[in-house]
Amino acid sequence: MASAIAAIVYVLMLKPVTGVADNGDFLRIMQTVGLDYLEPEPDDRDKYFGYFILEYRLDGLGAGGYVSTQIVLVFAATLLNRLLYSQDVFDIRFLAAVYTLLLLAAYWAAFRFHRSRPAAFHIALGILLVFLFTDAGYIAYFNSLFGEPVSFVFLLLTVVLALGLASAENPRRGLLAAFFVCAVFLTGSKIQNAPIGILLAILCLRFLPFRSDRAWRKTVISFAAILALGSIAMFVFAPKELKAINMYQTVFFGILKDSPTPERDLEELGLPKELAVLAGTNFFTPDTPIPQRDPMLDELFYSRMSHGKVAAFYLKHPGRLLAKLEIAARNGMSIRPYYLGTYEKSEGRPYGAVSETFAFWSRFKSQKMPNTLGFLVPFCLAYLAVLIRERRRAANQQSKVYIETFAVLAAIGMISFAVPVIGDGEADLGKHLFLFNVCFDLMFAASLLWIVQKLATRFSGRKPAASNAHRGHIS
Repeated sequence: MASAIAAIVYVLMLKPVTGVADNGDFLRIMQTVGLDYLEPEPDDRDKYFGYFILEYRLDGLGAGGYVSTQIVLVFAATLLNRLLYSQDVFDIRFLAAVYTLLLLAAYWAAFRFHRSRPAAFHIALGILLVFLFTDAGYIAYFNSLFGEPVSFVFLLLTVVLALGLASAENPRRGLLAAFFVCAVFLTGSKIQNAPIGILLAILCLRFLPFRSDRAWRKTVISFAAILALGSIAMFVFAPKELKAINMYQTVFFGILKDSPTPERDLEELGLPKELAVLAGTNFFTPDTPIPQRDPMLDELFYSRMSHGKVAAFYLKHPGRLLAKLEIAARNGMSIRPYYLGTYEKSEGRPYGAVSETFAFWSRFKSQKMPNTLGFLVPFCLAYLAVLIRERRRAANQQSKVYIETFAVLAAIGMISFAVPVIGDGEADLGKHLFLFNVCFDLMFAASLLWIVQKLATRFSGRKPAASNAHRGHIS
């Protein structure tokens, strides 16, 4: 824990401070929580892509209307800032501090719920938490207004708390409530995460047999229902503008991008062939033959398209789907968006420079780890095969749910891998695959810890107790 704190303080709090530059997404958060730039009209080059901004002006609550659980955390950080620093200037390190506390809570819980493990297991767990999850590729997002750190810390917390529930002999409702709150924050952080709520609702229902009292069963069912309905509501009531952006990029920067027959594809989707001139463009491409917000597109495109049509197209053309997933795999091992700078402009670094301080794991993943379906598919199959084997050997219901939690993690990873490229085309894939990276790293860490647990048990000459025999994984 001390090593993690030292790394976070060094990377995020001390000069030169590491953060992540804005790609244009920050404005919706700024407008909602009441943040603005210190300079009245900063140059776009200073605002976007090249440099990260450490301080913002504090205004009153805005009217941006952006709905996300991220708003709660940013607002809490602004209150902390007003209390301890300034009523007028917001230092984004207060937001980093909020995320850091949540991350450290996940680390503490990971040790707390596995305190009976061998010393070798605890050593390996500590090394992996610091080396993998305190990497700058992850924590640099803490000094930003992106939604990625919300997904990151709350996925860790949700998984660890689920493992804690499955490890307790008589789990408390307070622990169940903590799991539920973290699951809500995870699901509600981004529309992309909406399907995750369904998986977590199913996992929540698996907690039903843990206690027989009526209050427990009622609470579990209520939490599961809220998670499922909330996920559906997130998608149904998503802002129209955001849905339009996603659909445009799904078709023109997804299906039609690099298509040998764009006119035929459009015809199959029930769209006019004249729209083929937009093939390969995204919603933010300037000077397109037909502007993205042209009212003509409402009639010819937006009103006619649906995700059902997209799914049907890919089902009819599995080869095209496989090609898109291969593209996702090529981008799937990059935790951080290298096109976004991580230094303040005042540091005098080149425009778009990216800090490599405490970035061993993210650098290794992007440069050395295979980024193909030929690596990812066998890894996932082997991972799931071990889970199936361990579940068959599980001694009781809670042992099975413990293992199923890791299966849910794999399912979240698969959704996070497929949804961006199918649901948003190839736009900004490196950042959109962020949650997949978290899932992969958790699965990778769990696999290593399973091996450590097996070796420690074998060399100690002792067999694990029946109720603990399954617990070779950890988030």
